[in-house]
Amino acid sequence: MDHTRQNDDEMNGEVDPAVKALEDRQDEVLRRLYELKAMVDGLTKTVTTPDADLDATTLSHTPVESVFRGTADLDSLLGKDLGALRDIVINAHPARPPLSLLVLHGLLCQRYQVLSSVHVHSSVPGVPPPLMSCLGPRHTDSYARQRFQLGFTLIWKDVSKLEMKFSTQNMCPIEGEANVARFLFRLLGSDPQDPVSATRMDNWIDTAVFQLAEGGNKERAAMLRSLNGALGRSPWLLGEGFSLADVVCACCVLQASESSSAPANVQRWLKSCQNLGHFHCVYPLLQ
Repeated sequence: MDHTRQNDDEMNGEVDPAVKALEDRQDEVLRRLYELKAMVDGLTKTVTTPDADLDATTLSHTPVESVFRGTADLDSLLGKDLGALRDIVINAHPARPPLSLLVLHGLLCQRYQVLSSVHVHSSVPGVPPPLMSCLGPRHTDSYARQRFQLGFTLIWKDVSKLEMKFSTQNMCPIEGEANVARFLFRLLGSDPQDPVSATRMDNWIDTAVFQLAEGGNKERAAMLRSLNGALGRSPWLLGEGFSLADVVCACCVLQASESSSAPANVQRWLKSCQNLGHFHCVYPLLQ
């Protein structure tokens, strides 16, 4: 009798409140299971660090005030990824430390919660202690990966060219320190909106890499003259604001051991970079 009445109610478009409550509860359970699965998938992605021998410490960087005032949202920059830690994995040779990437790592730590770690690959017999601590002291919450937004893993490895892999499931490689620097800088949401300024920034970065980092004595001298002329007209390479061009060019000058013999404007500019506090991680590696 009751069963017949229930069928009649359903035919009339009426649903038993008890059945409706059960369906709602089932929908809620399924929603929570979906969210839990997404979080587990994200944690799995962060734990699976490619090419790393897990024999190193987990590190992070203590934030200082940044000169970048813009805002950046990782979901808008990279797409929404529920429960997943965005994993940045960089393979670099210890003989050529990527100084500009260390500076950008510090800037990212001011903008996001970054889980940082340094590893040594089996292709490298060992590295000096400063290279193992180049991302800062150990983070006390390193075990709780869900508290972080970005994973930044630096692997000292015998590679001919620096390589970054972002999103370890998809394995999208980016080669070269300059290209990786551009990627990291965009995560700060501070790219020049003016296409002329953006092109000038790219030109300074490419020229610094080709002439300072990879060039001979003549190329280095020409680059220092260009820097000196530009810095005689403005405090920073793109004018009044500190940019990625200053980060990469300053690191190239320092790594080429040209800072002490550089022209006056370049030396003043290097001192201004140092005073910002973003380059403190670089100088221990130049000793």
